[in-house]
Amino acid sequence: MSFAGTPETPNGTTAGALDALLADETLLTLPEVADYLGIPVTRVHDLVGAHKLVFFRRGGKKFVPQLLLGEDGELSKFVAGVITVLSDGGFDDDEILAYLFTPDETLPGRPVDALHGHGAREVIRRAQAMAF
Repeated sequence: MSFAGTPETPNGTTAGALDALLADETLLTLPEVADYLGIPVTRVHDLVGAHKLVFFRRGGKKFVPQLLLGEDGELSKFVAGVITVLSDGGFDDDEILAYLFTPDETLPGRPVDALHGHGAREVIRRAQAMAF
């Protein structure tokens, strides 16, 4: 993905392309994620370090798309699983977010949406195939 005049990140995804994918998403700061999950912000950093959660940088601040979190103040196990699989396969945070939020007509919809429904297992299977 590339937009003219937009700086490219080391992984080949442009910052503008990812920003466009997440433009309509609810983005939470790390302290807001901590409040949502009912955990200390240091634990949110641990989840990021353990490749259970990824964040997006905008204006020098770190944000997590709310769709990466489960309902009722929990971390989505399916989302965390896909993040771990892709991270272990060499994908960086921007590439993981681009995969999760890019529409895929074969699902149909976006992988992140499928992870919250009946398509979770298919998204995980595809992530495993992509990563290895």
